[in-house]
Amino acid sequence: MTFTEYSVIVPVYNSESTLEELFLRTKTVFEIMGKPFEMVFVDDCSQDKSWEILTSLKKKYPSHIVAIRLSRNFGQHNAVFCGLDHAQGNILITMDDDIQVPPEEIPKLIASFEEKDADLVYGYFGKKRHSLFRNFGSYFIKKSSRLLLQSPGQGSSFRLLTSELAKNILKHNQHFMYIDELLLWYTGNIAFVQVDHQKRSANHSGYSTWKLMKLSFNIVIYYTAVPLRIMTYGGFILSILSFFLAIRFIINKLIHDVPLGYTSLIVAILFSTSIIMLCLGMIGEYLTRIYQVQNKKPPYSIKKILK
Repeated sequence: MTFTEYSVIVPVYNSESTLEELFLRTKTVFEIMGKPFEMVFVDDCSQDKSWEILTSLKKKYPSHIVAIRLSRNFGQHNAVFCGLDHAQGNILITMDDDIQVPPEEIPKLIASFEEKDADLVYGYFGKKRHSLFRNFGSYFIKKSSRLLLQSPGQGSSFRLLTSELAKNILKHNQHFMYIDELLLWYTGNIAFVQVDHQKRSANHSGYSTWKLMKLSFNIVIYYTAVPLRIMTYGGFILSILSFFLAIRFIINKLIHDVPLGYTSLIVAILFSTSIIMLCLGMIGEYLTRIYQVQNKKPPYSIKKILK
């Protein structure tokens, strides 16, 4: 495919009811702006007819569509990573497949990019139209990112970035990808623009409460050393408390002849053992991630690609 100015990257999962509308509305937006574009759809091994619809769209609009089907479900961020790897545009835009962020909001990203000359532009929502649990999960992840990763804690999967920035993050080759952390590592030249967020017209979110919790846990383990620091500082504090507690028991024994007692001994053993097991489990999680990274498993595997 020849070089184009804009690439719109869309991770796809079980979205047969929205794909054609998403493409046609995006096509209209770029035609009005008079800008050349392509759409890179990455089907994350959908279980519905999403791939068939993408194949049909590719036949109708061959110059505007790249369709990629992954060999199994790798997750949204890995699918986006795949799309970035195959995009030809100088300016890249990522968005979801559910049309909760209307394609008509794309000009806002472009206008902010041109006005502020930023490397990265995030669209953020004034009012989200997710379910209560999804809103809470998103809030928890953003809050965690702000505290643990020193990120702005604002933004969404609706973003614009330069191809130069994309080339930097494409150097990474690990099994678990968190696009936002990688982007924030390479640039602080970030802009934000408020965009509309509408109710989901079809299907349900691919992120259940459990998946959001799992994503948060992986972000903490892969991209921070917070659990290890908690173990270090926690162990140090517990050691000091245990030392003073032991001094107290010894003084009570020598001066007041107070028996230590079976209960206090068992409680102390169980408490210290549980702390040790927790720390060993956390170290095991880190060793598992290190093993996965050292295995150099690619972030995605392509089954079929239509260029």
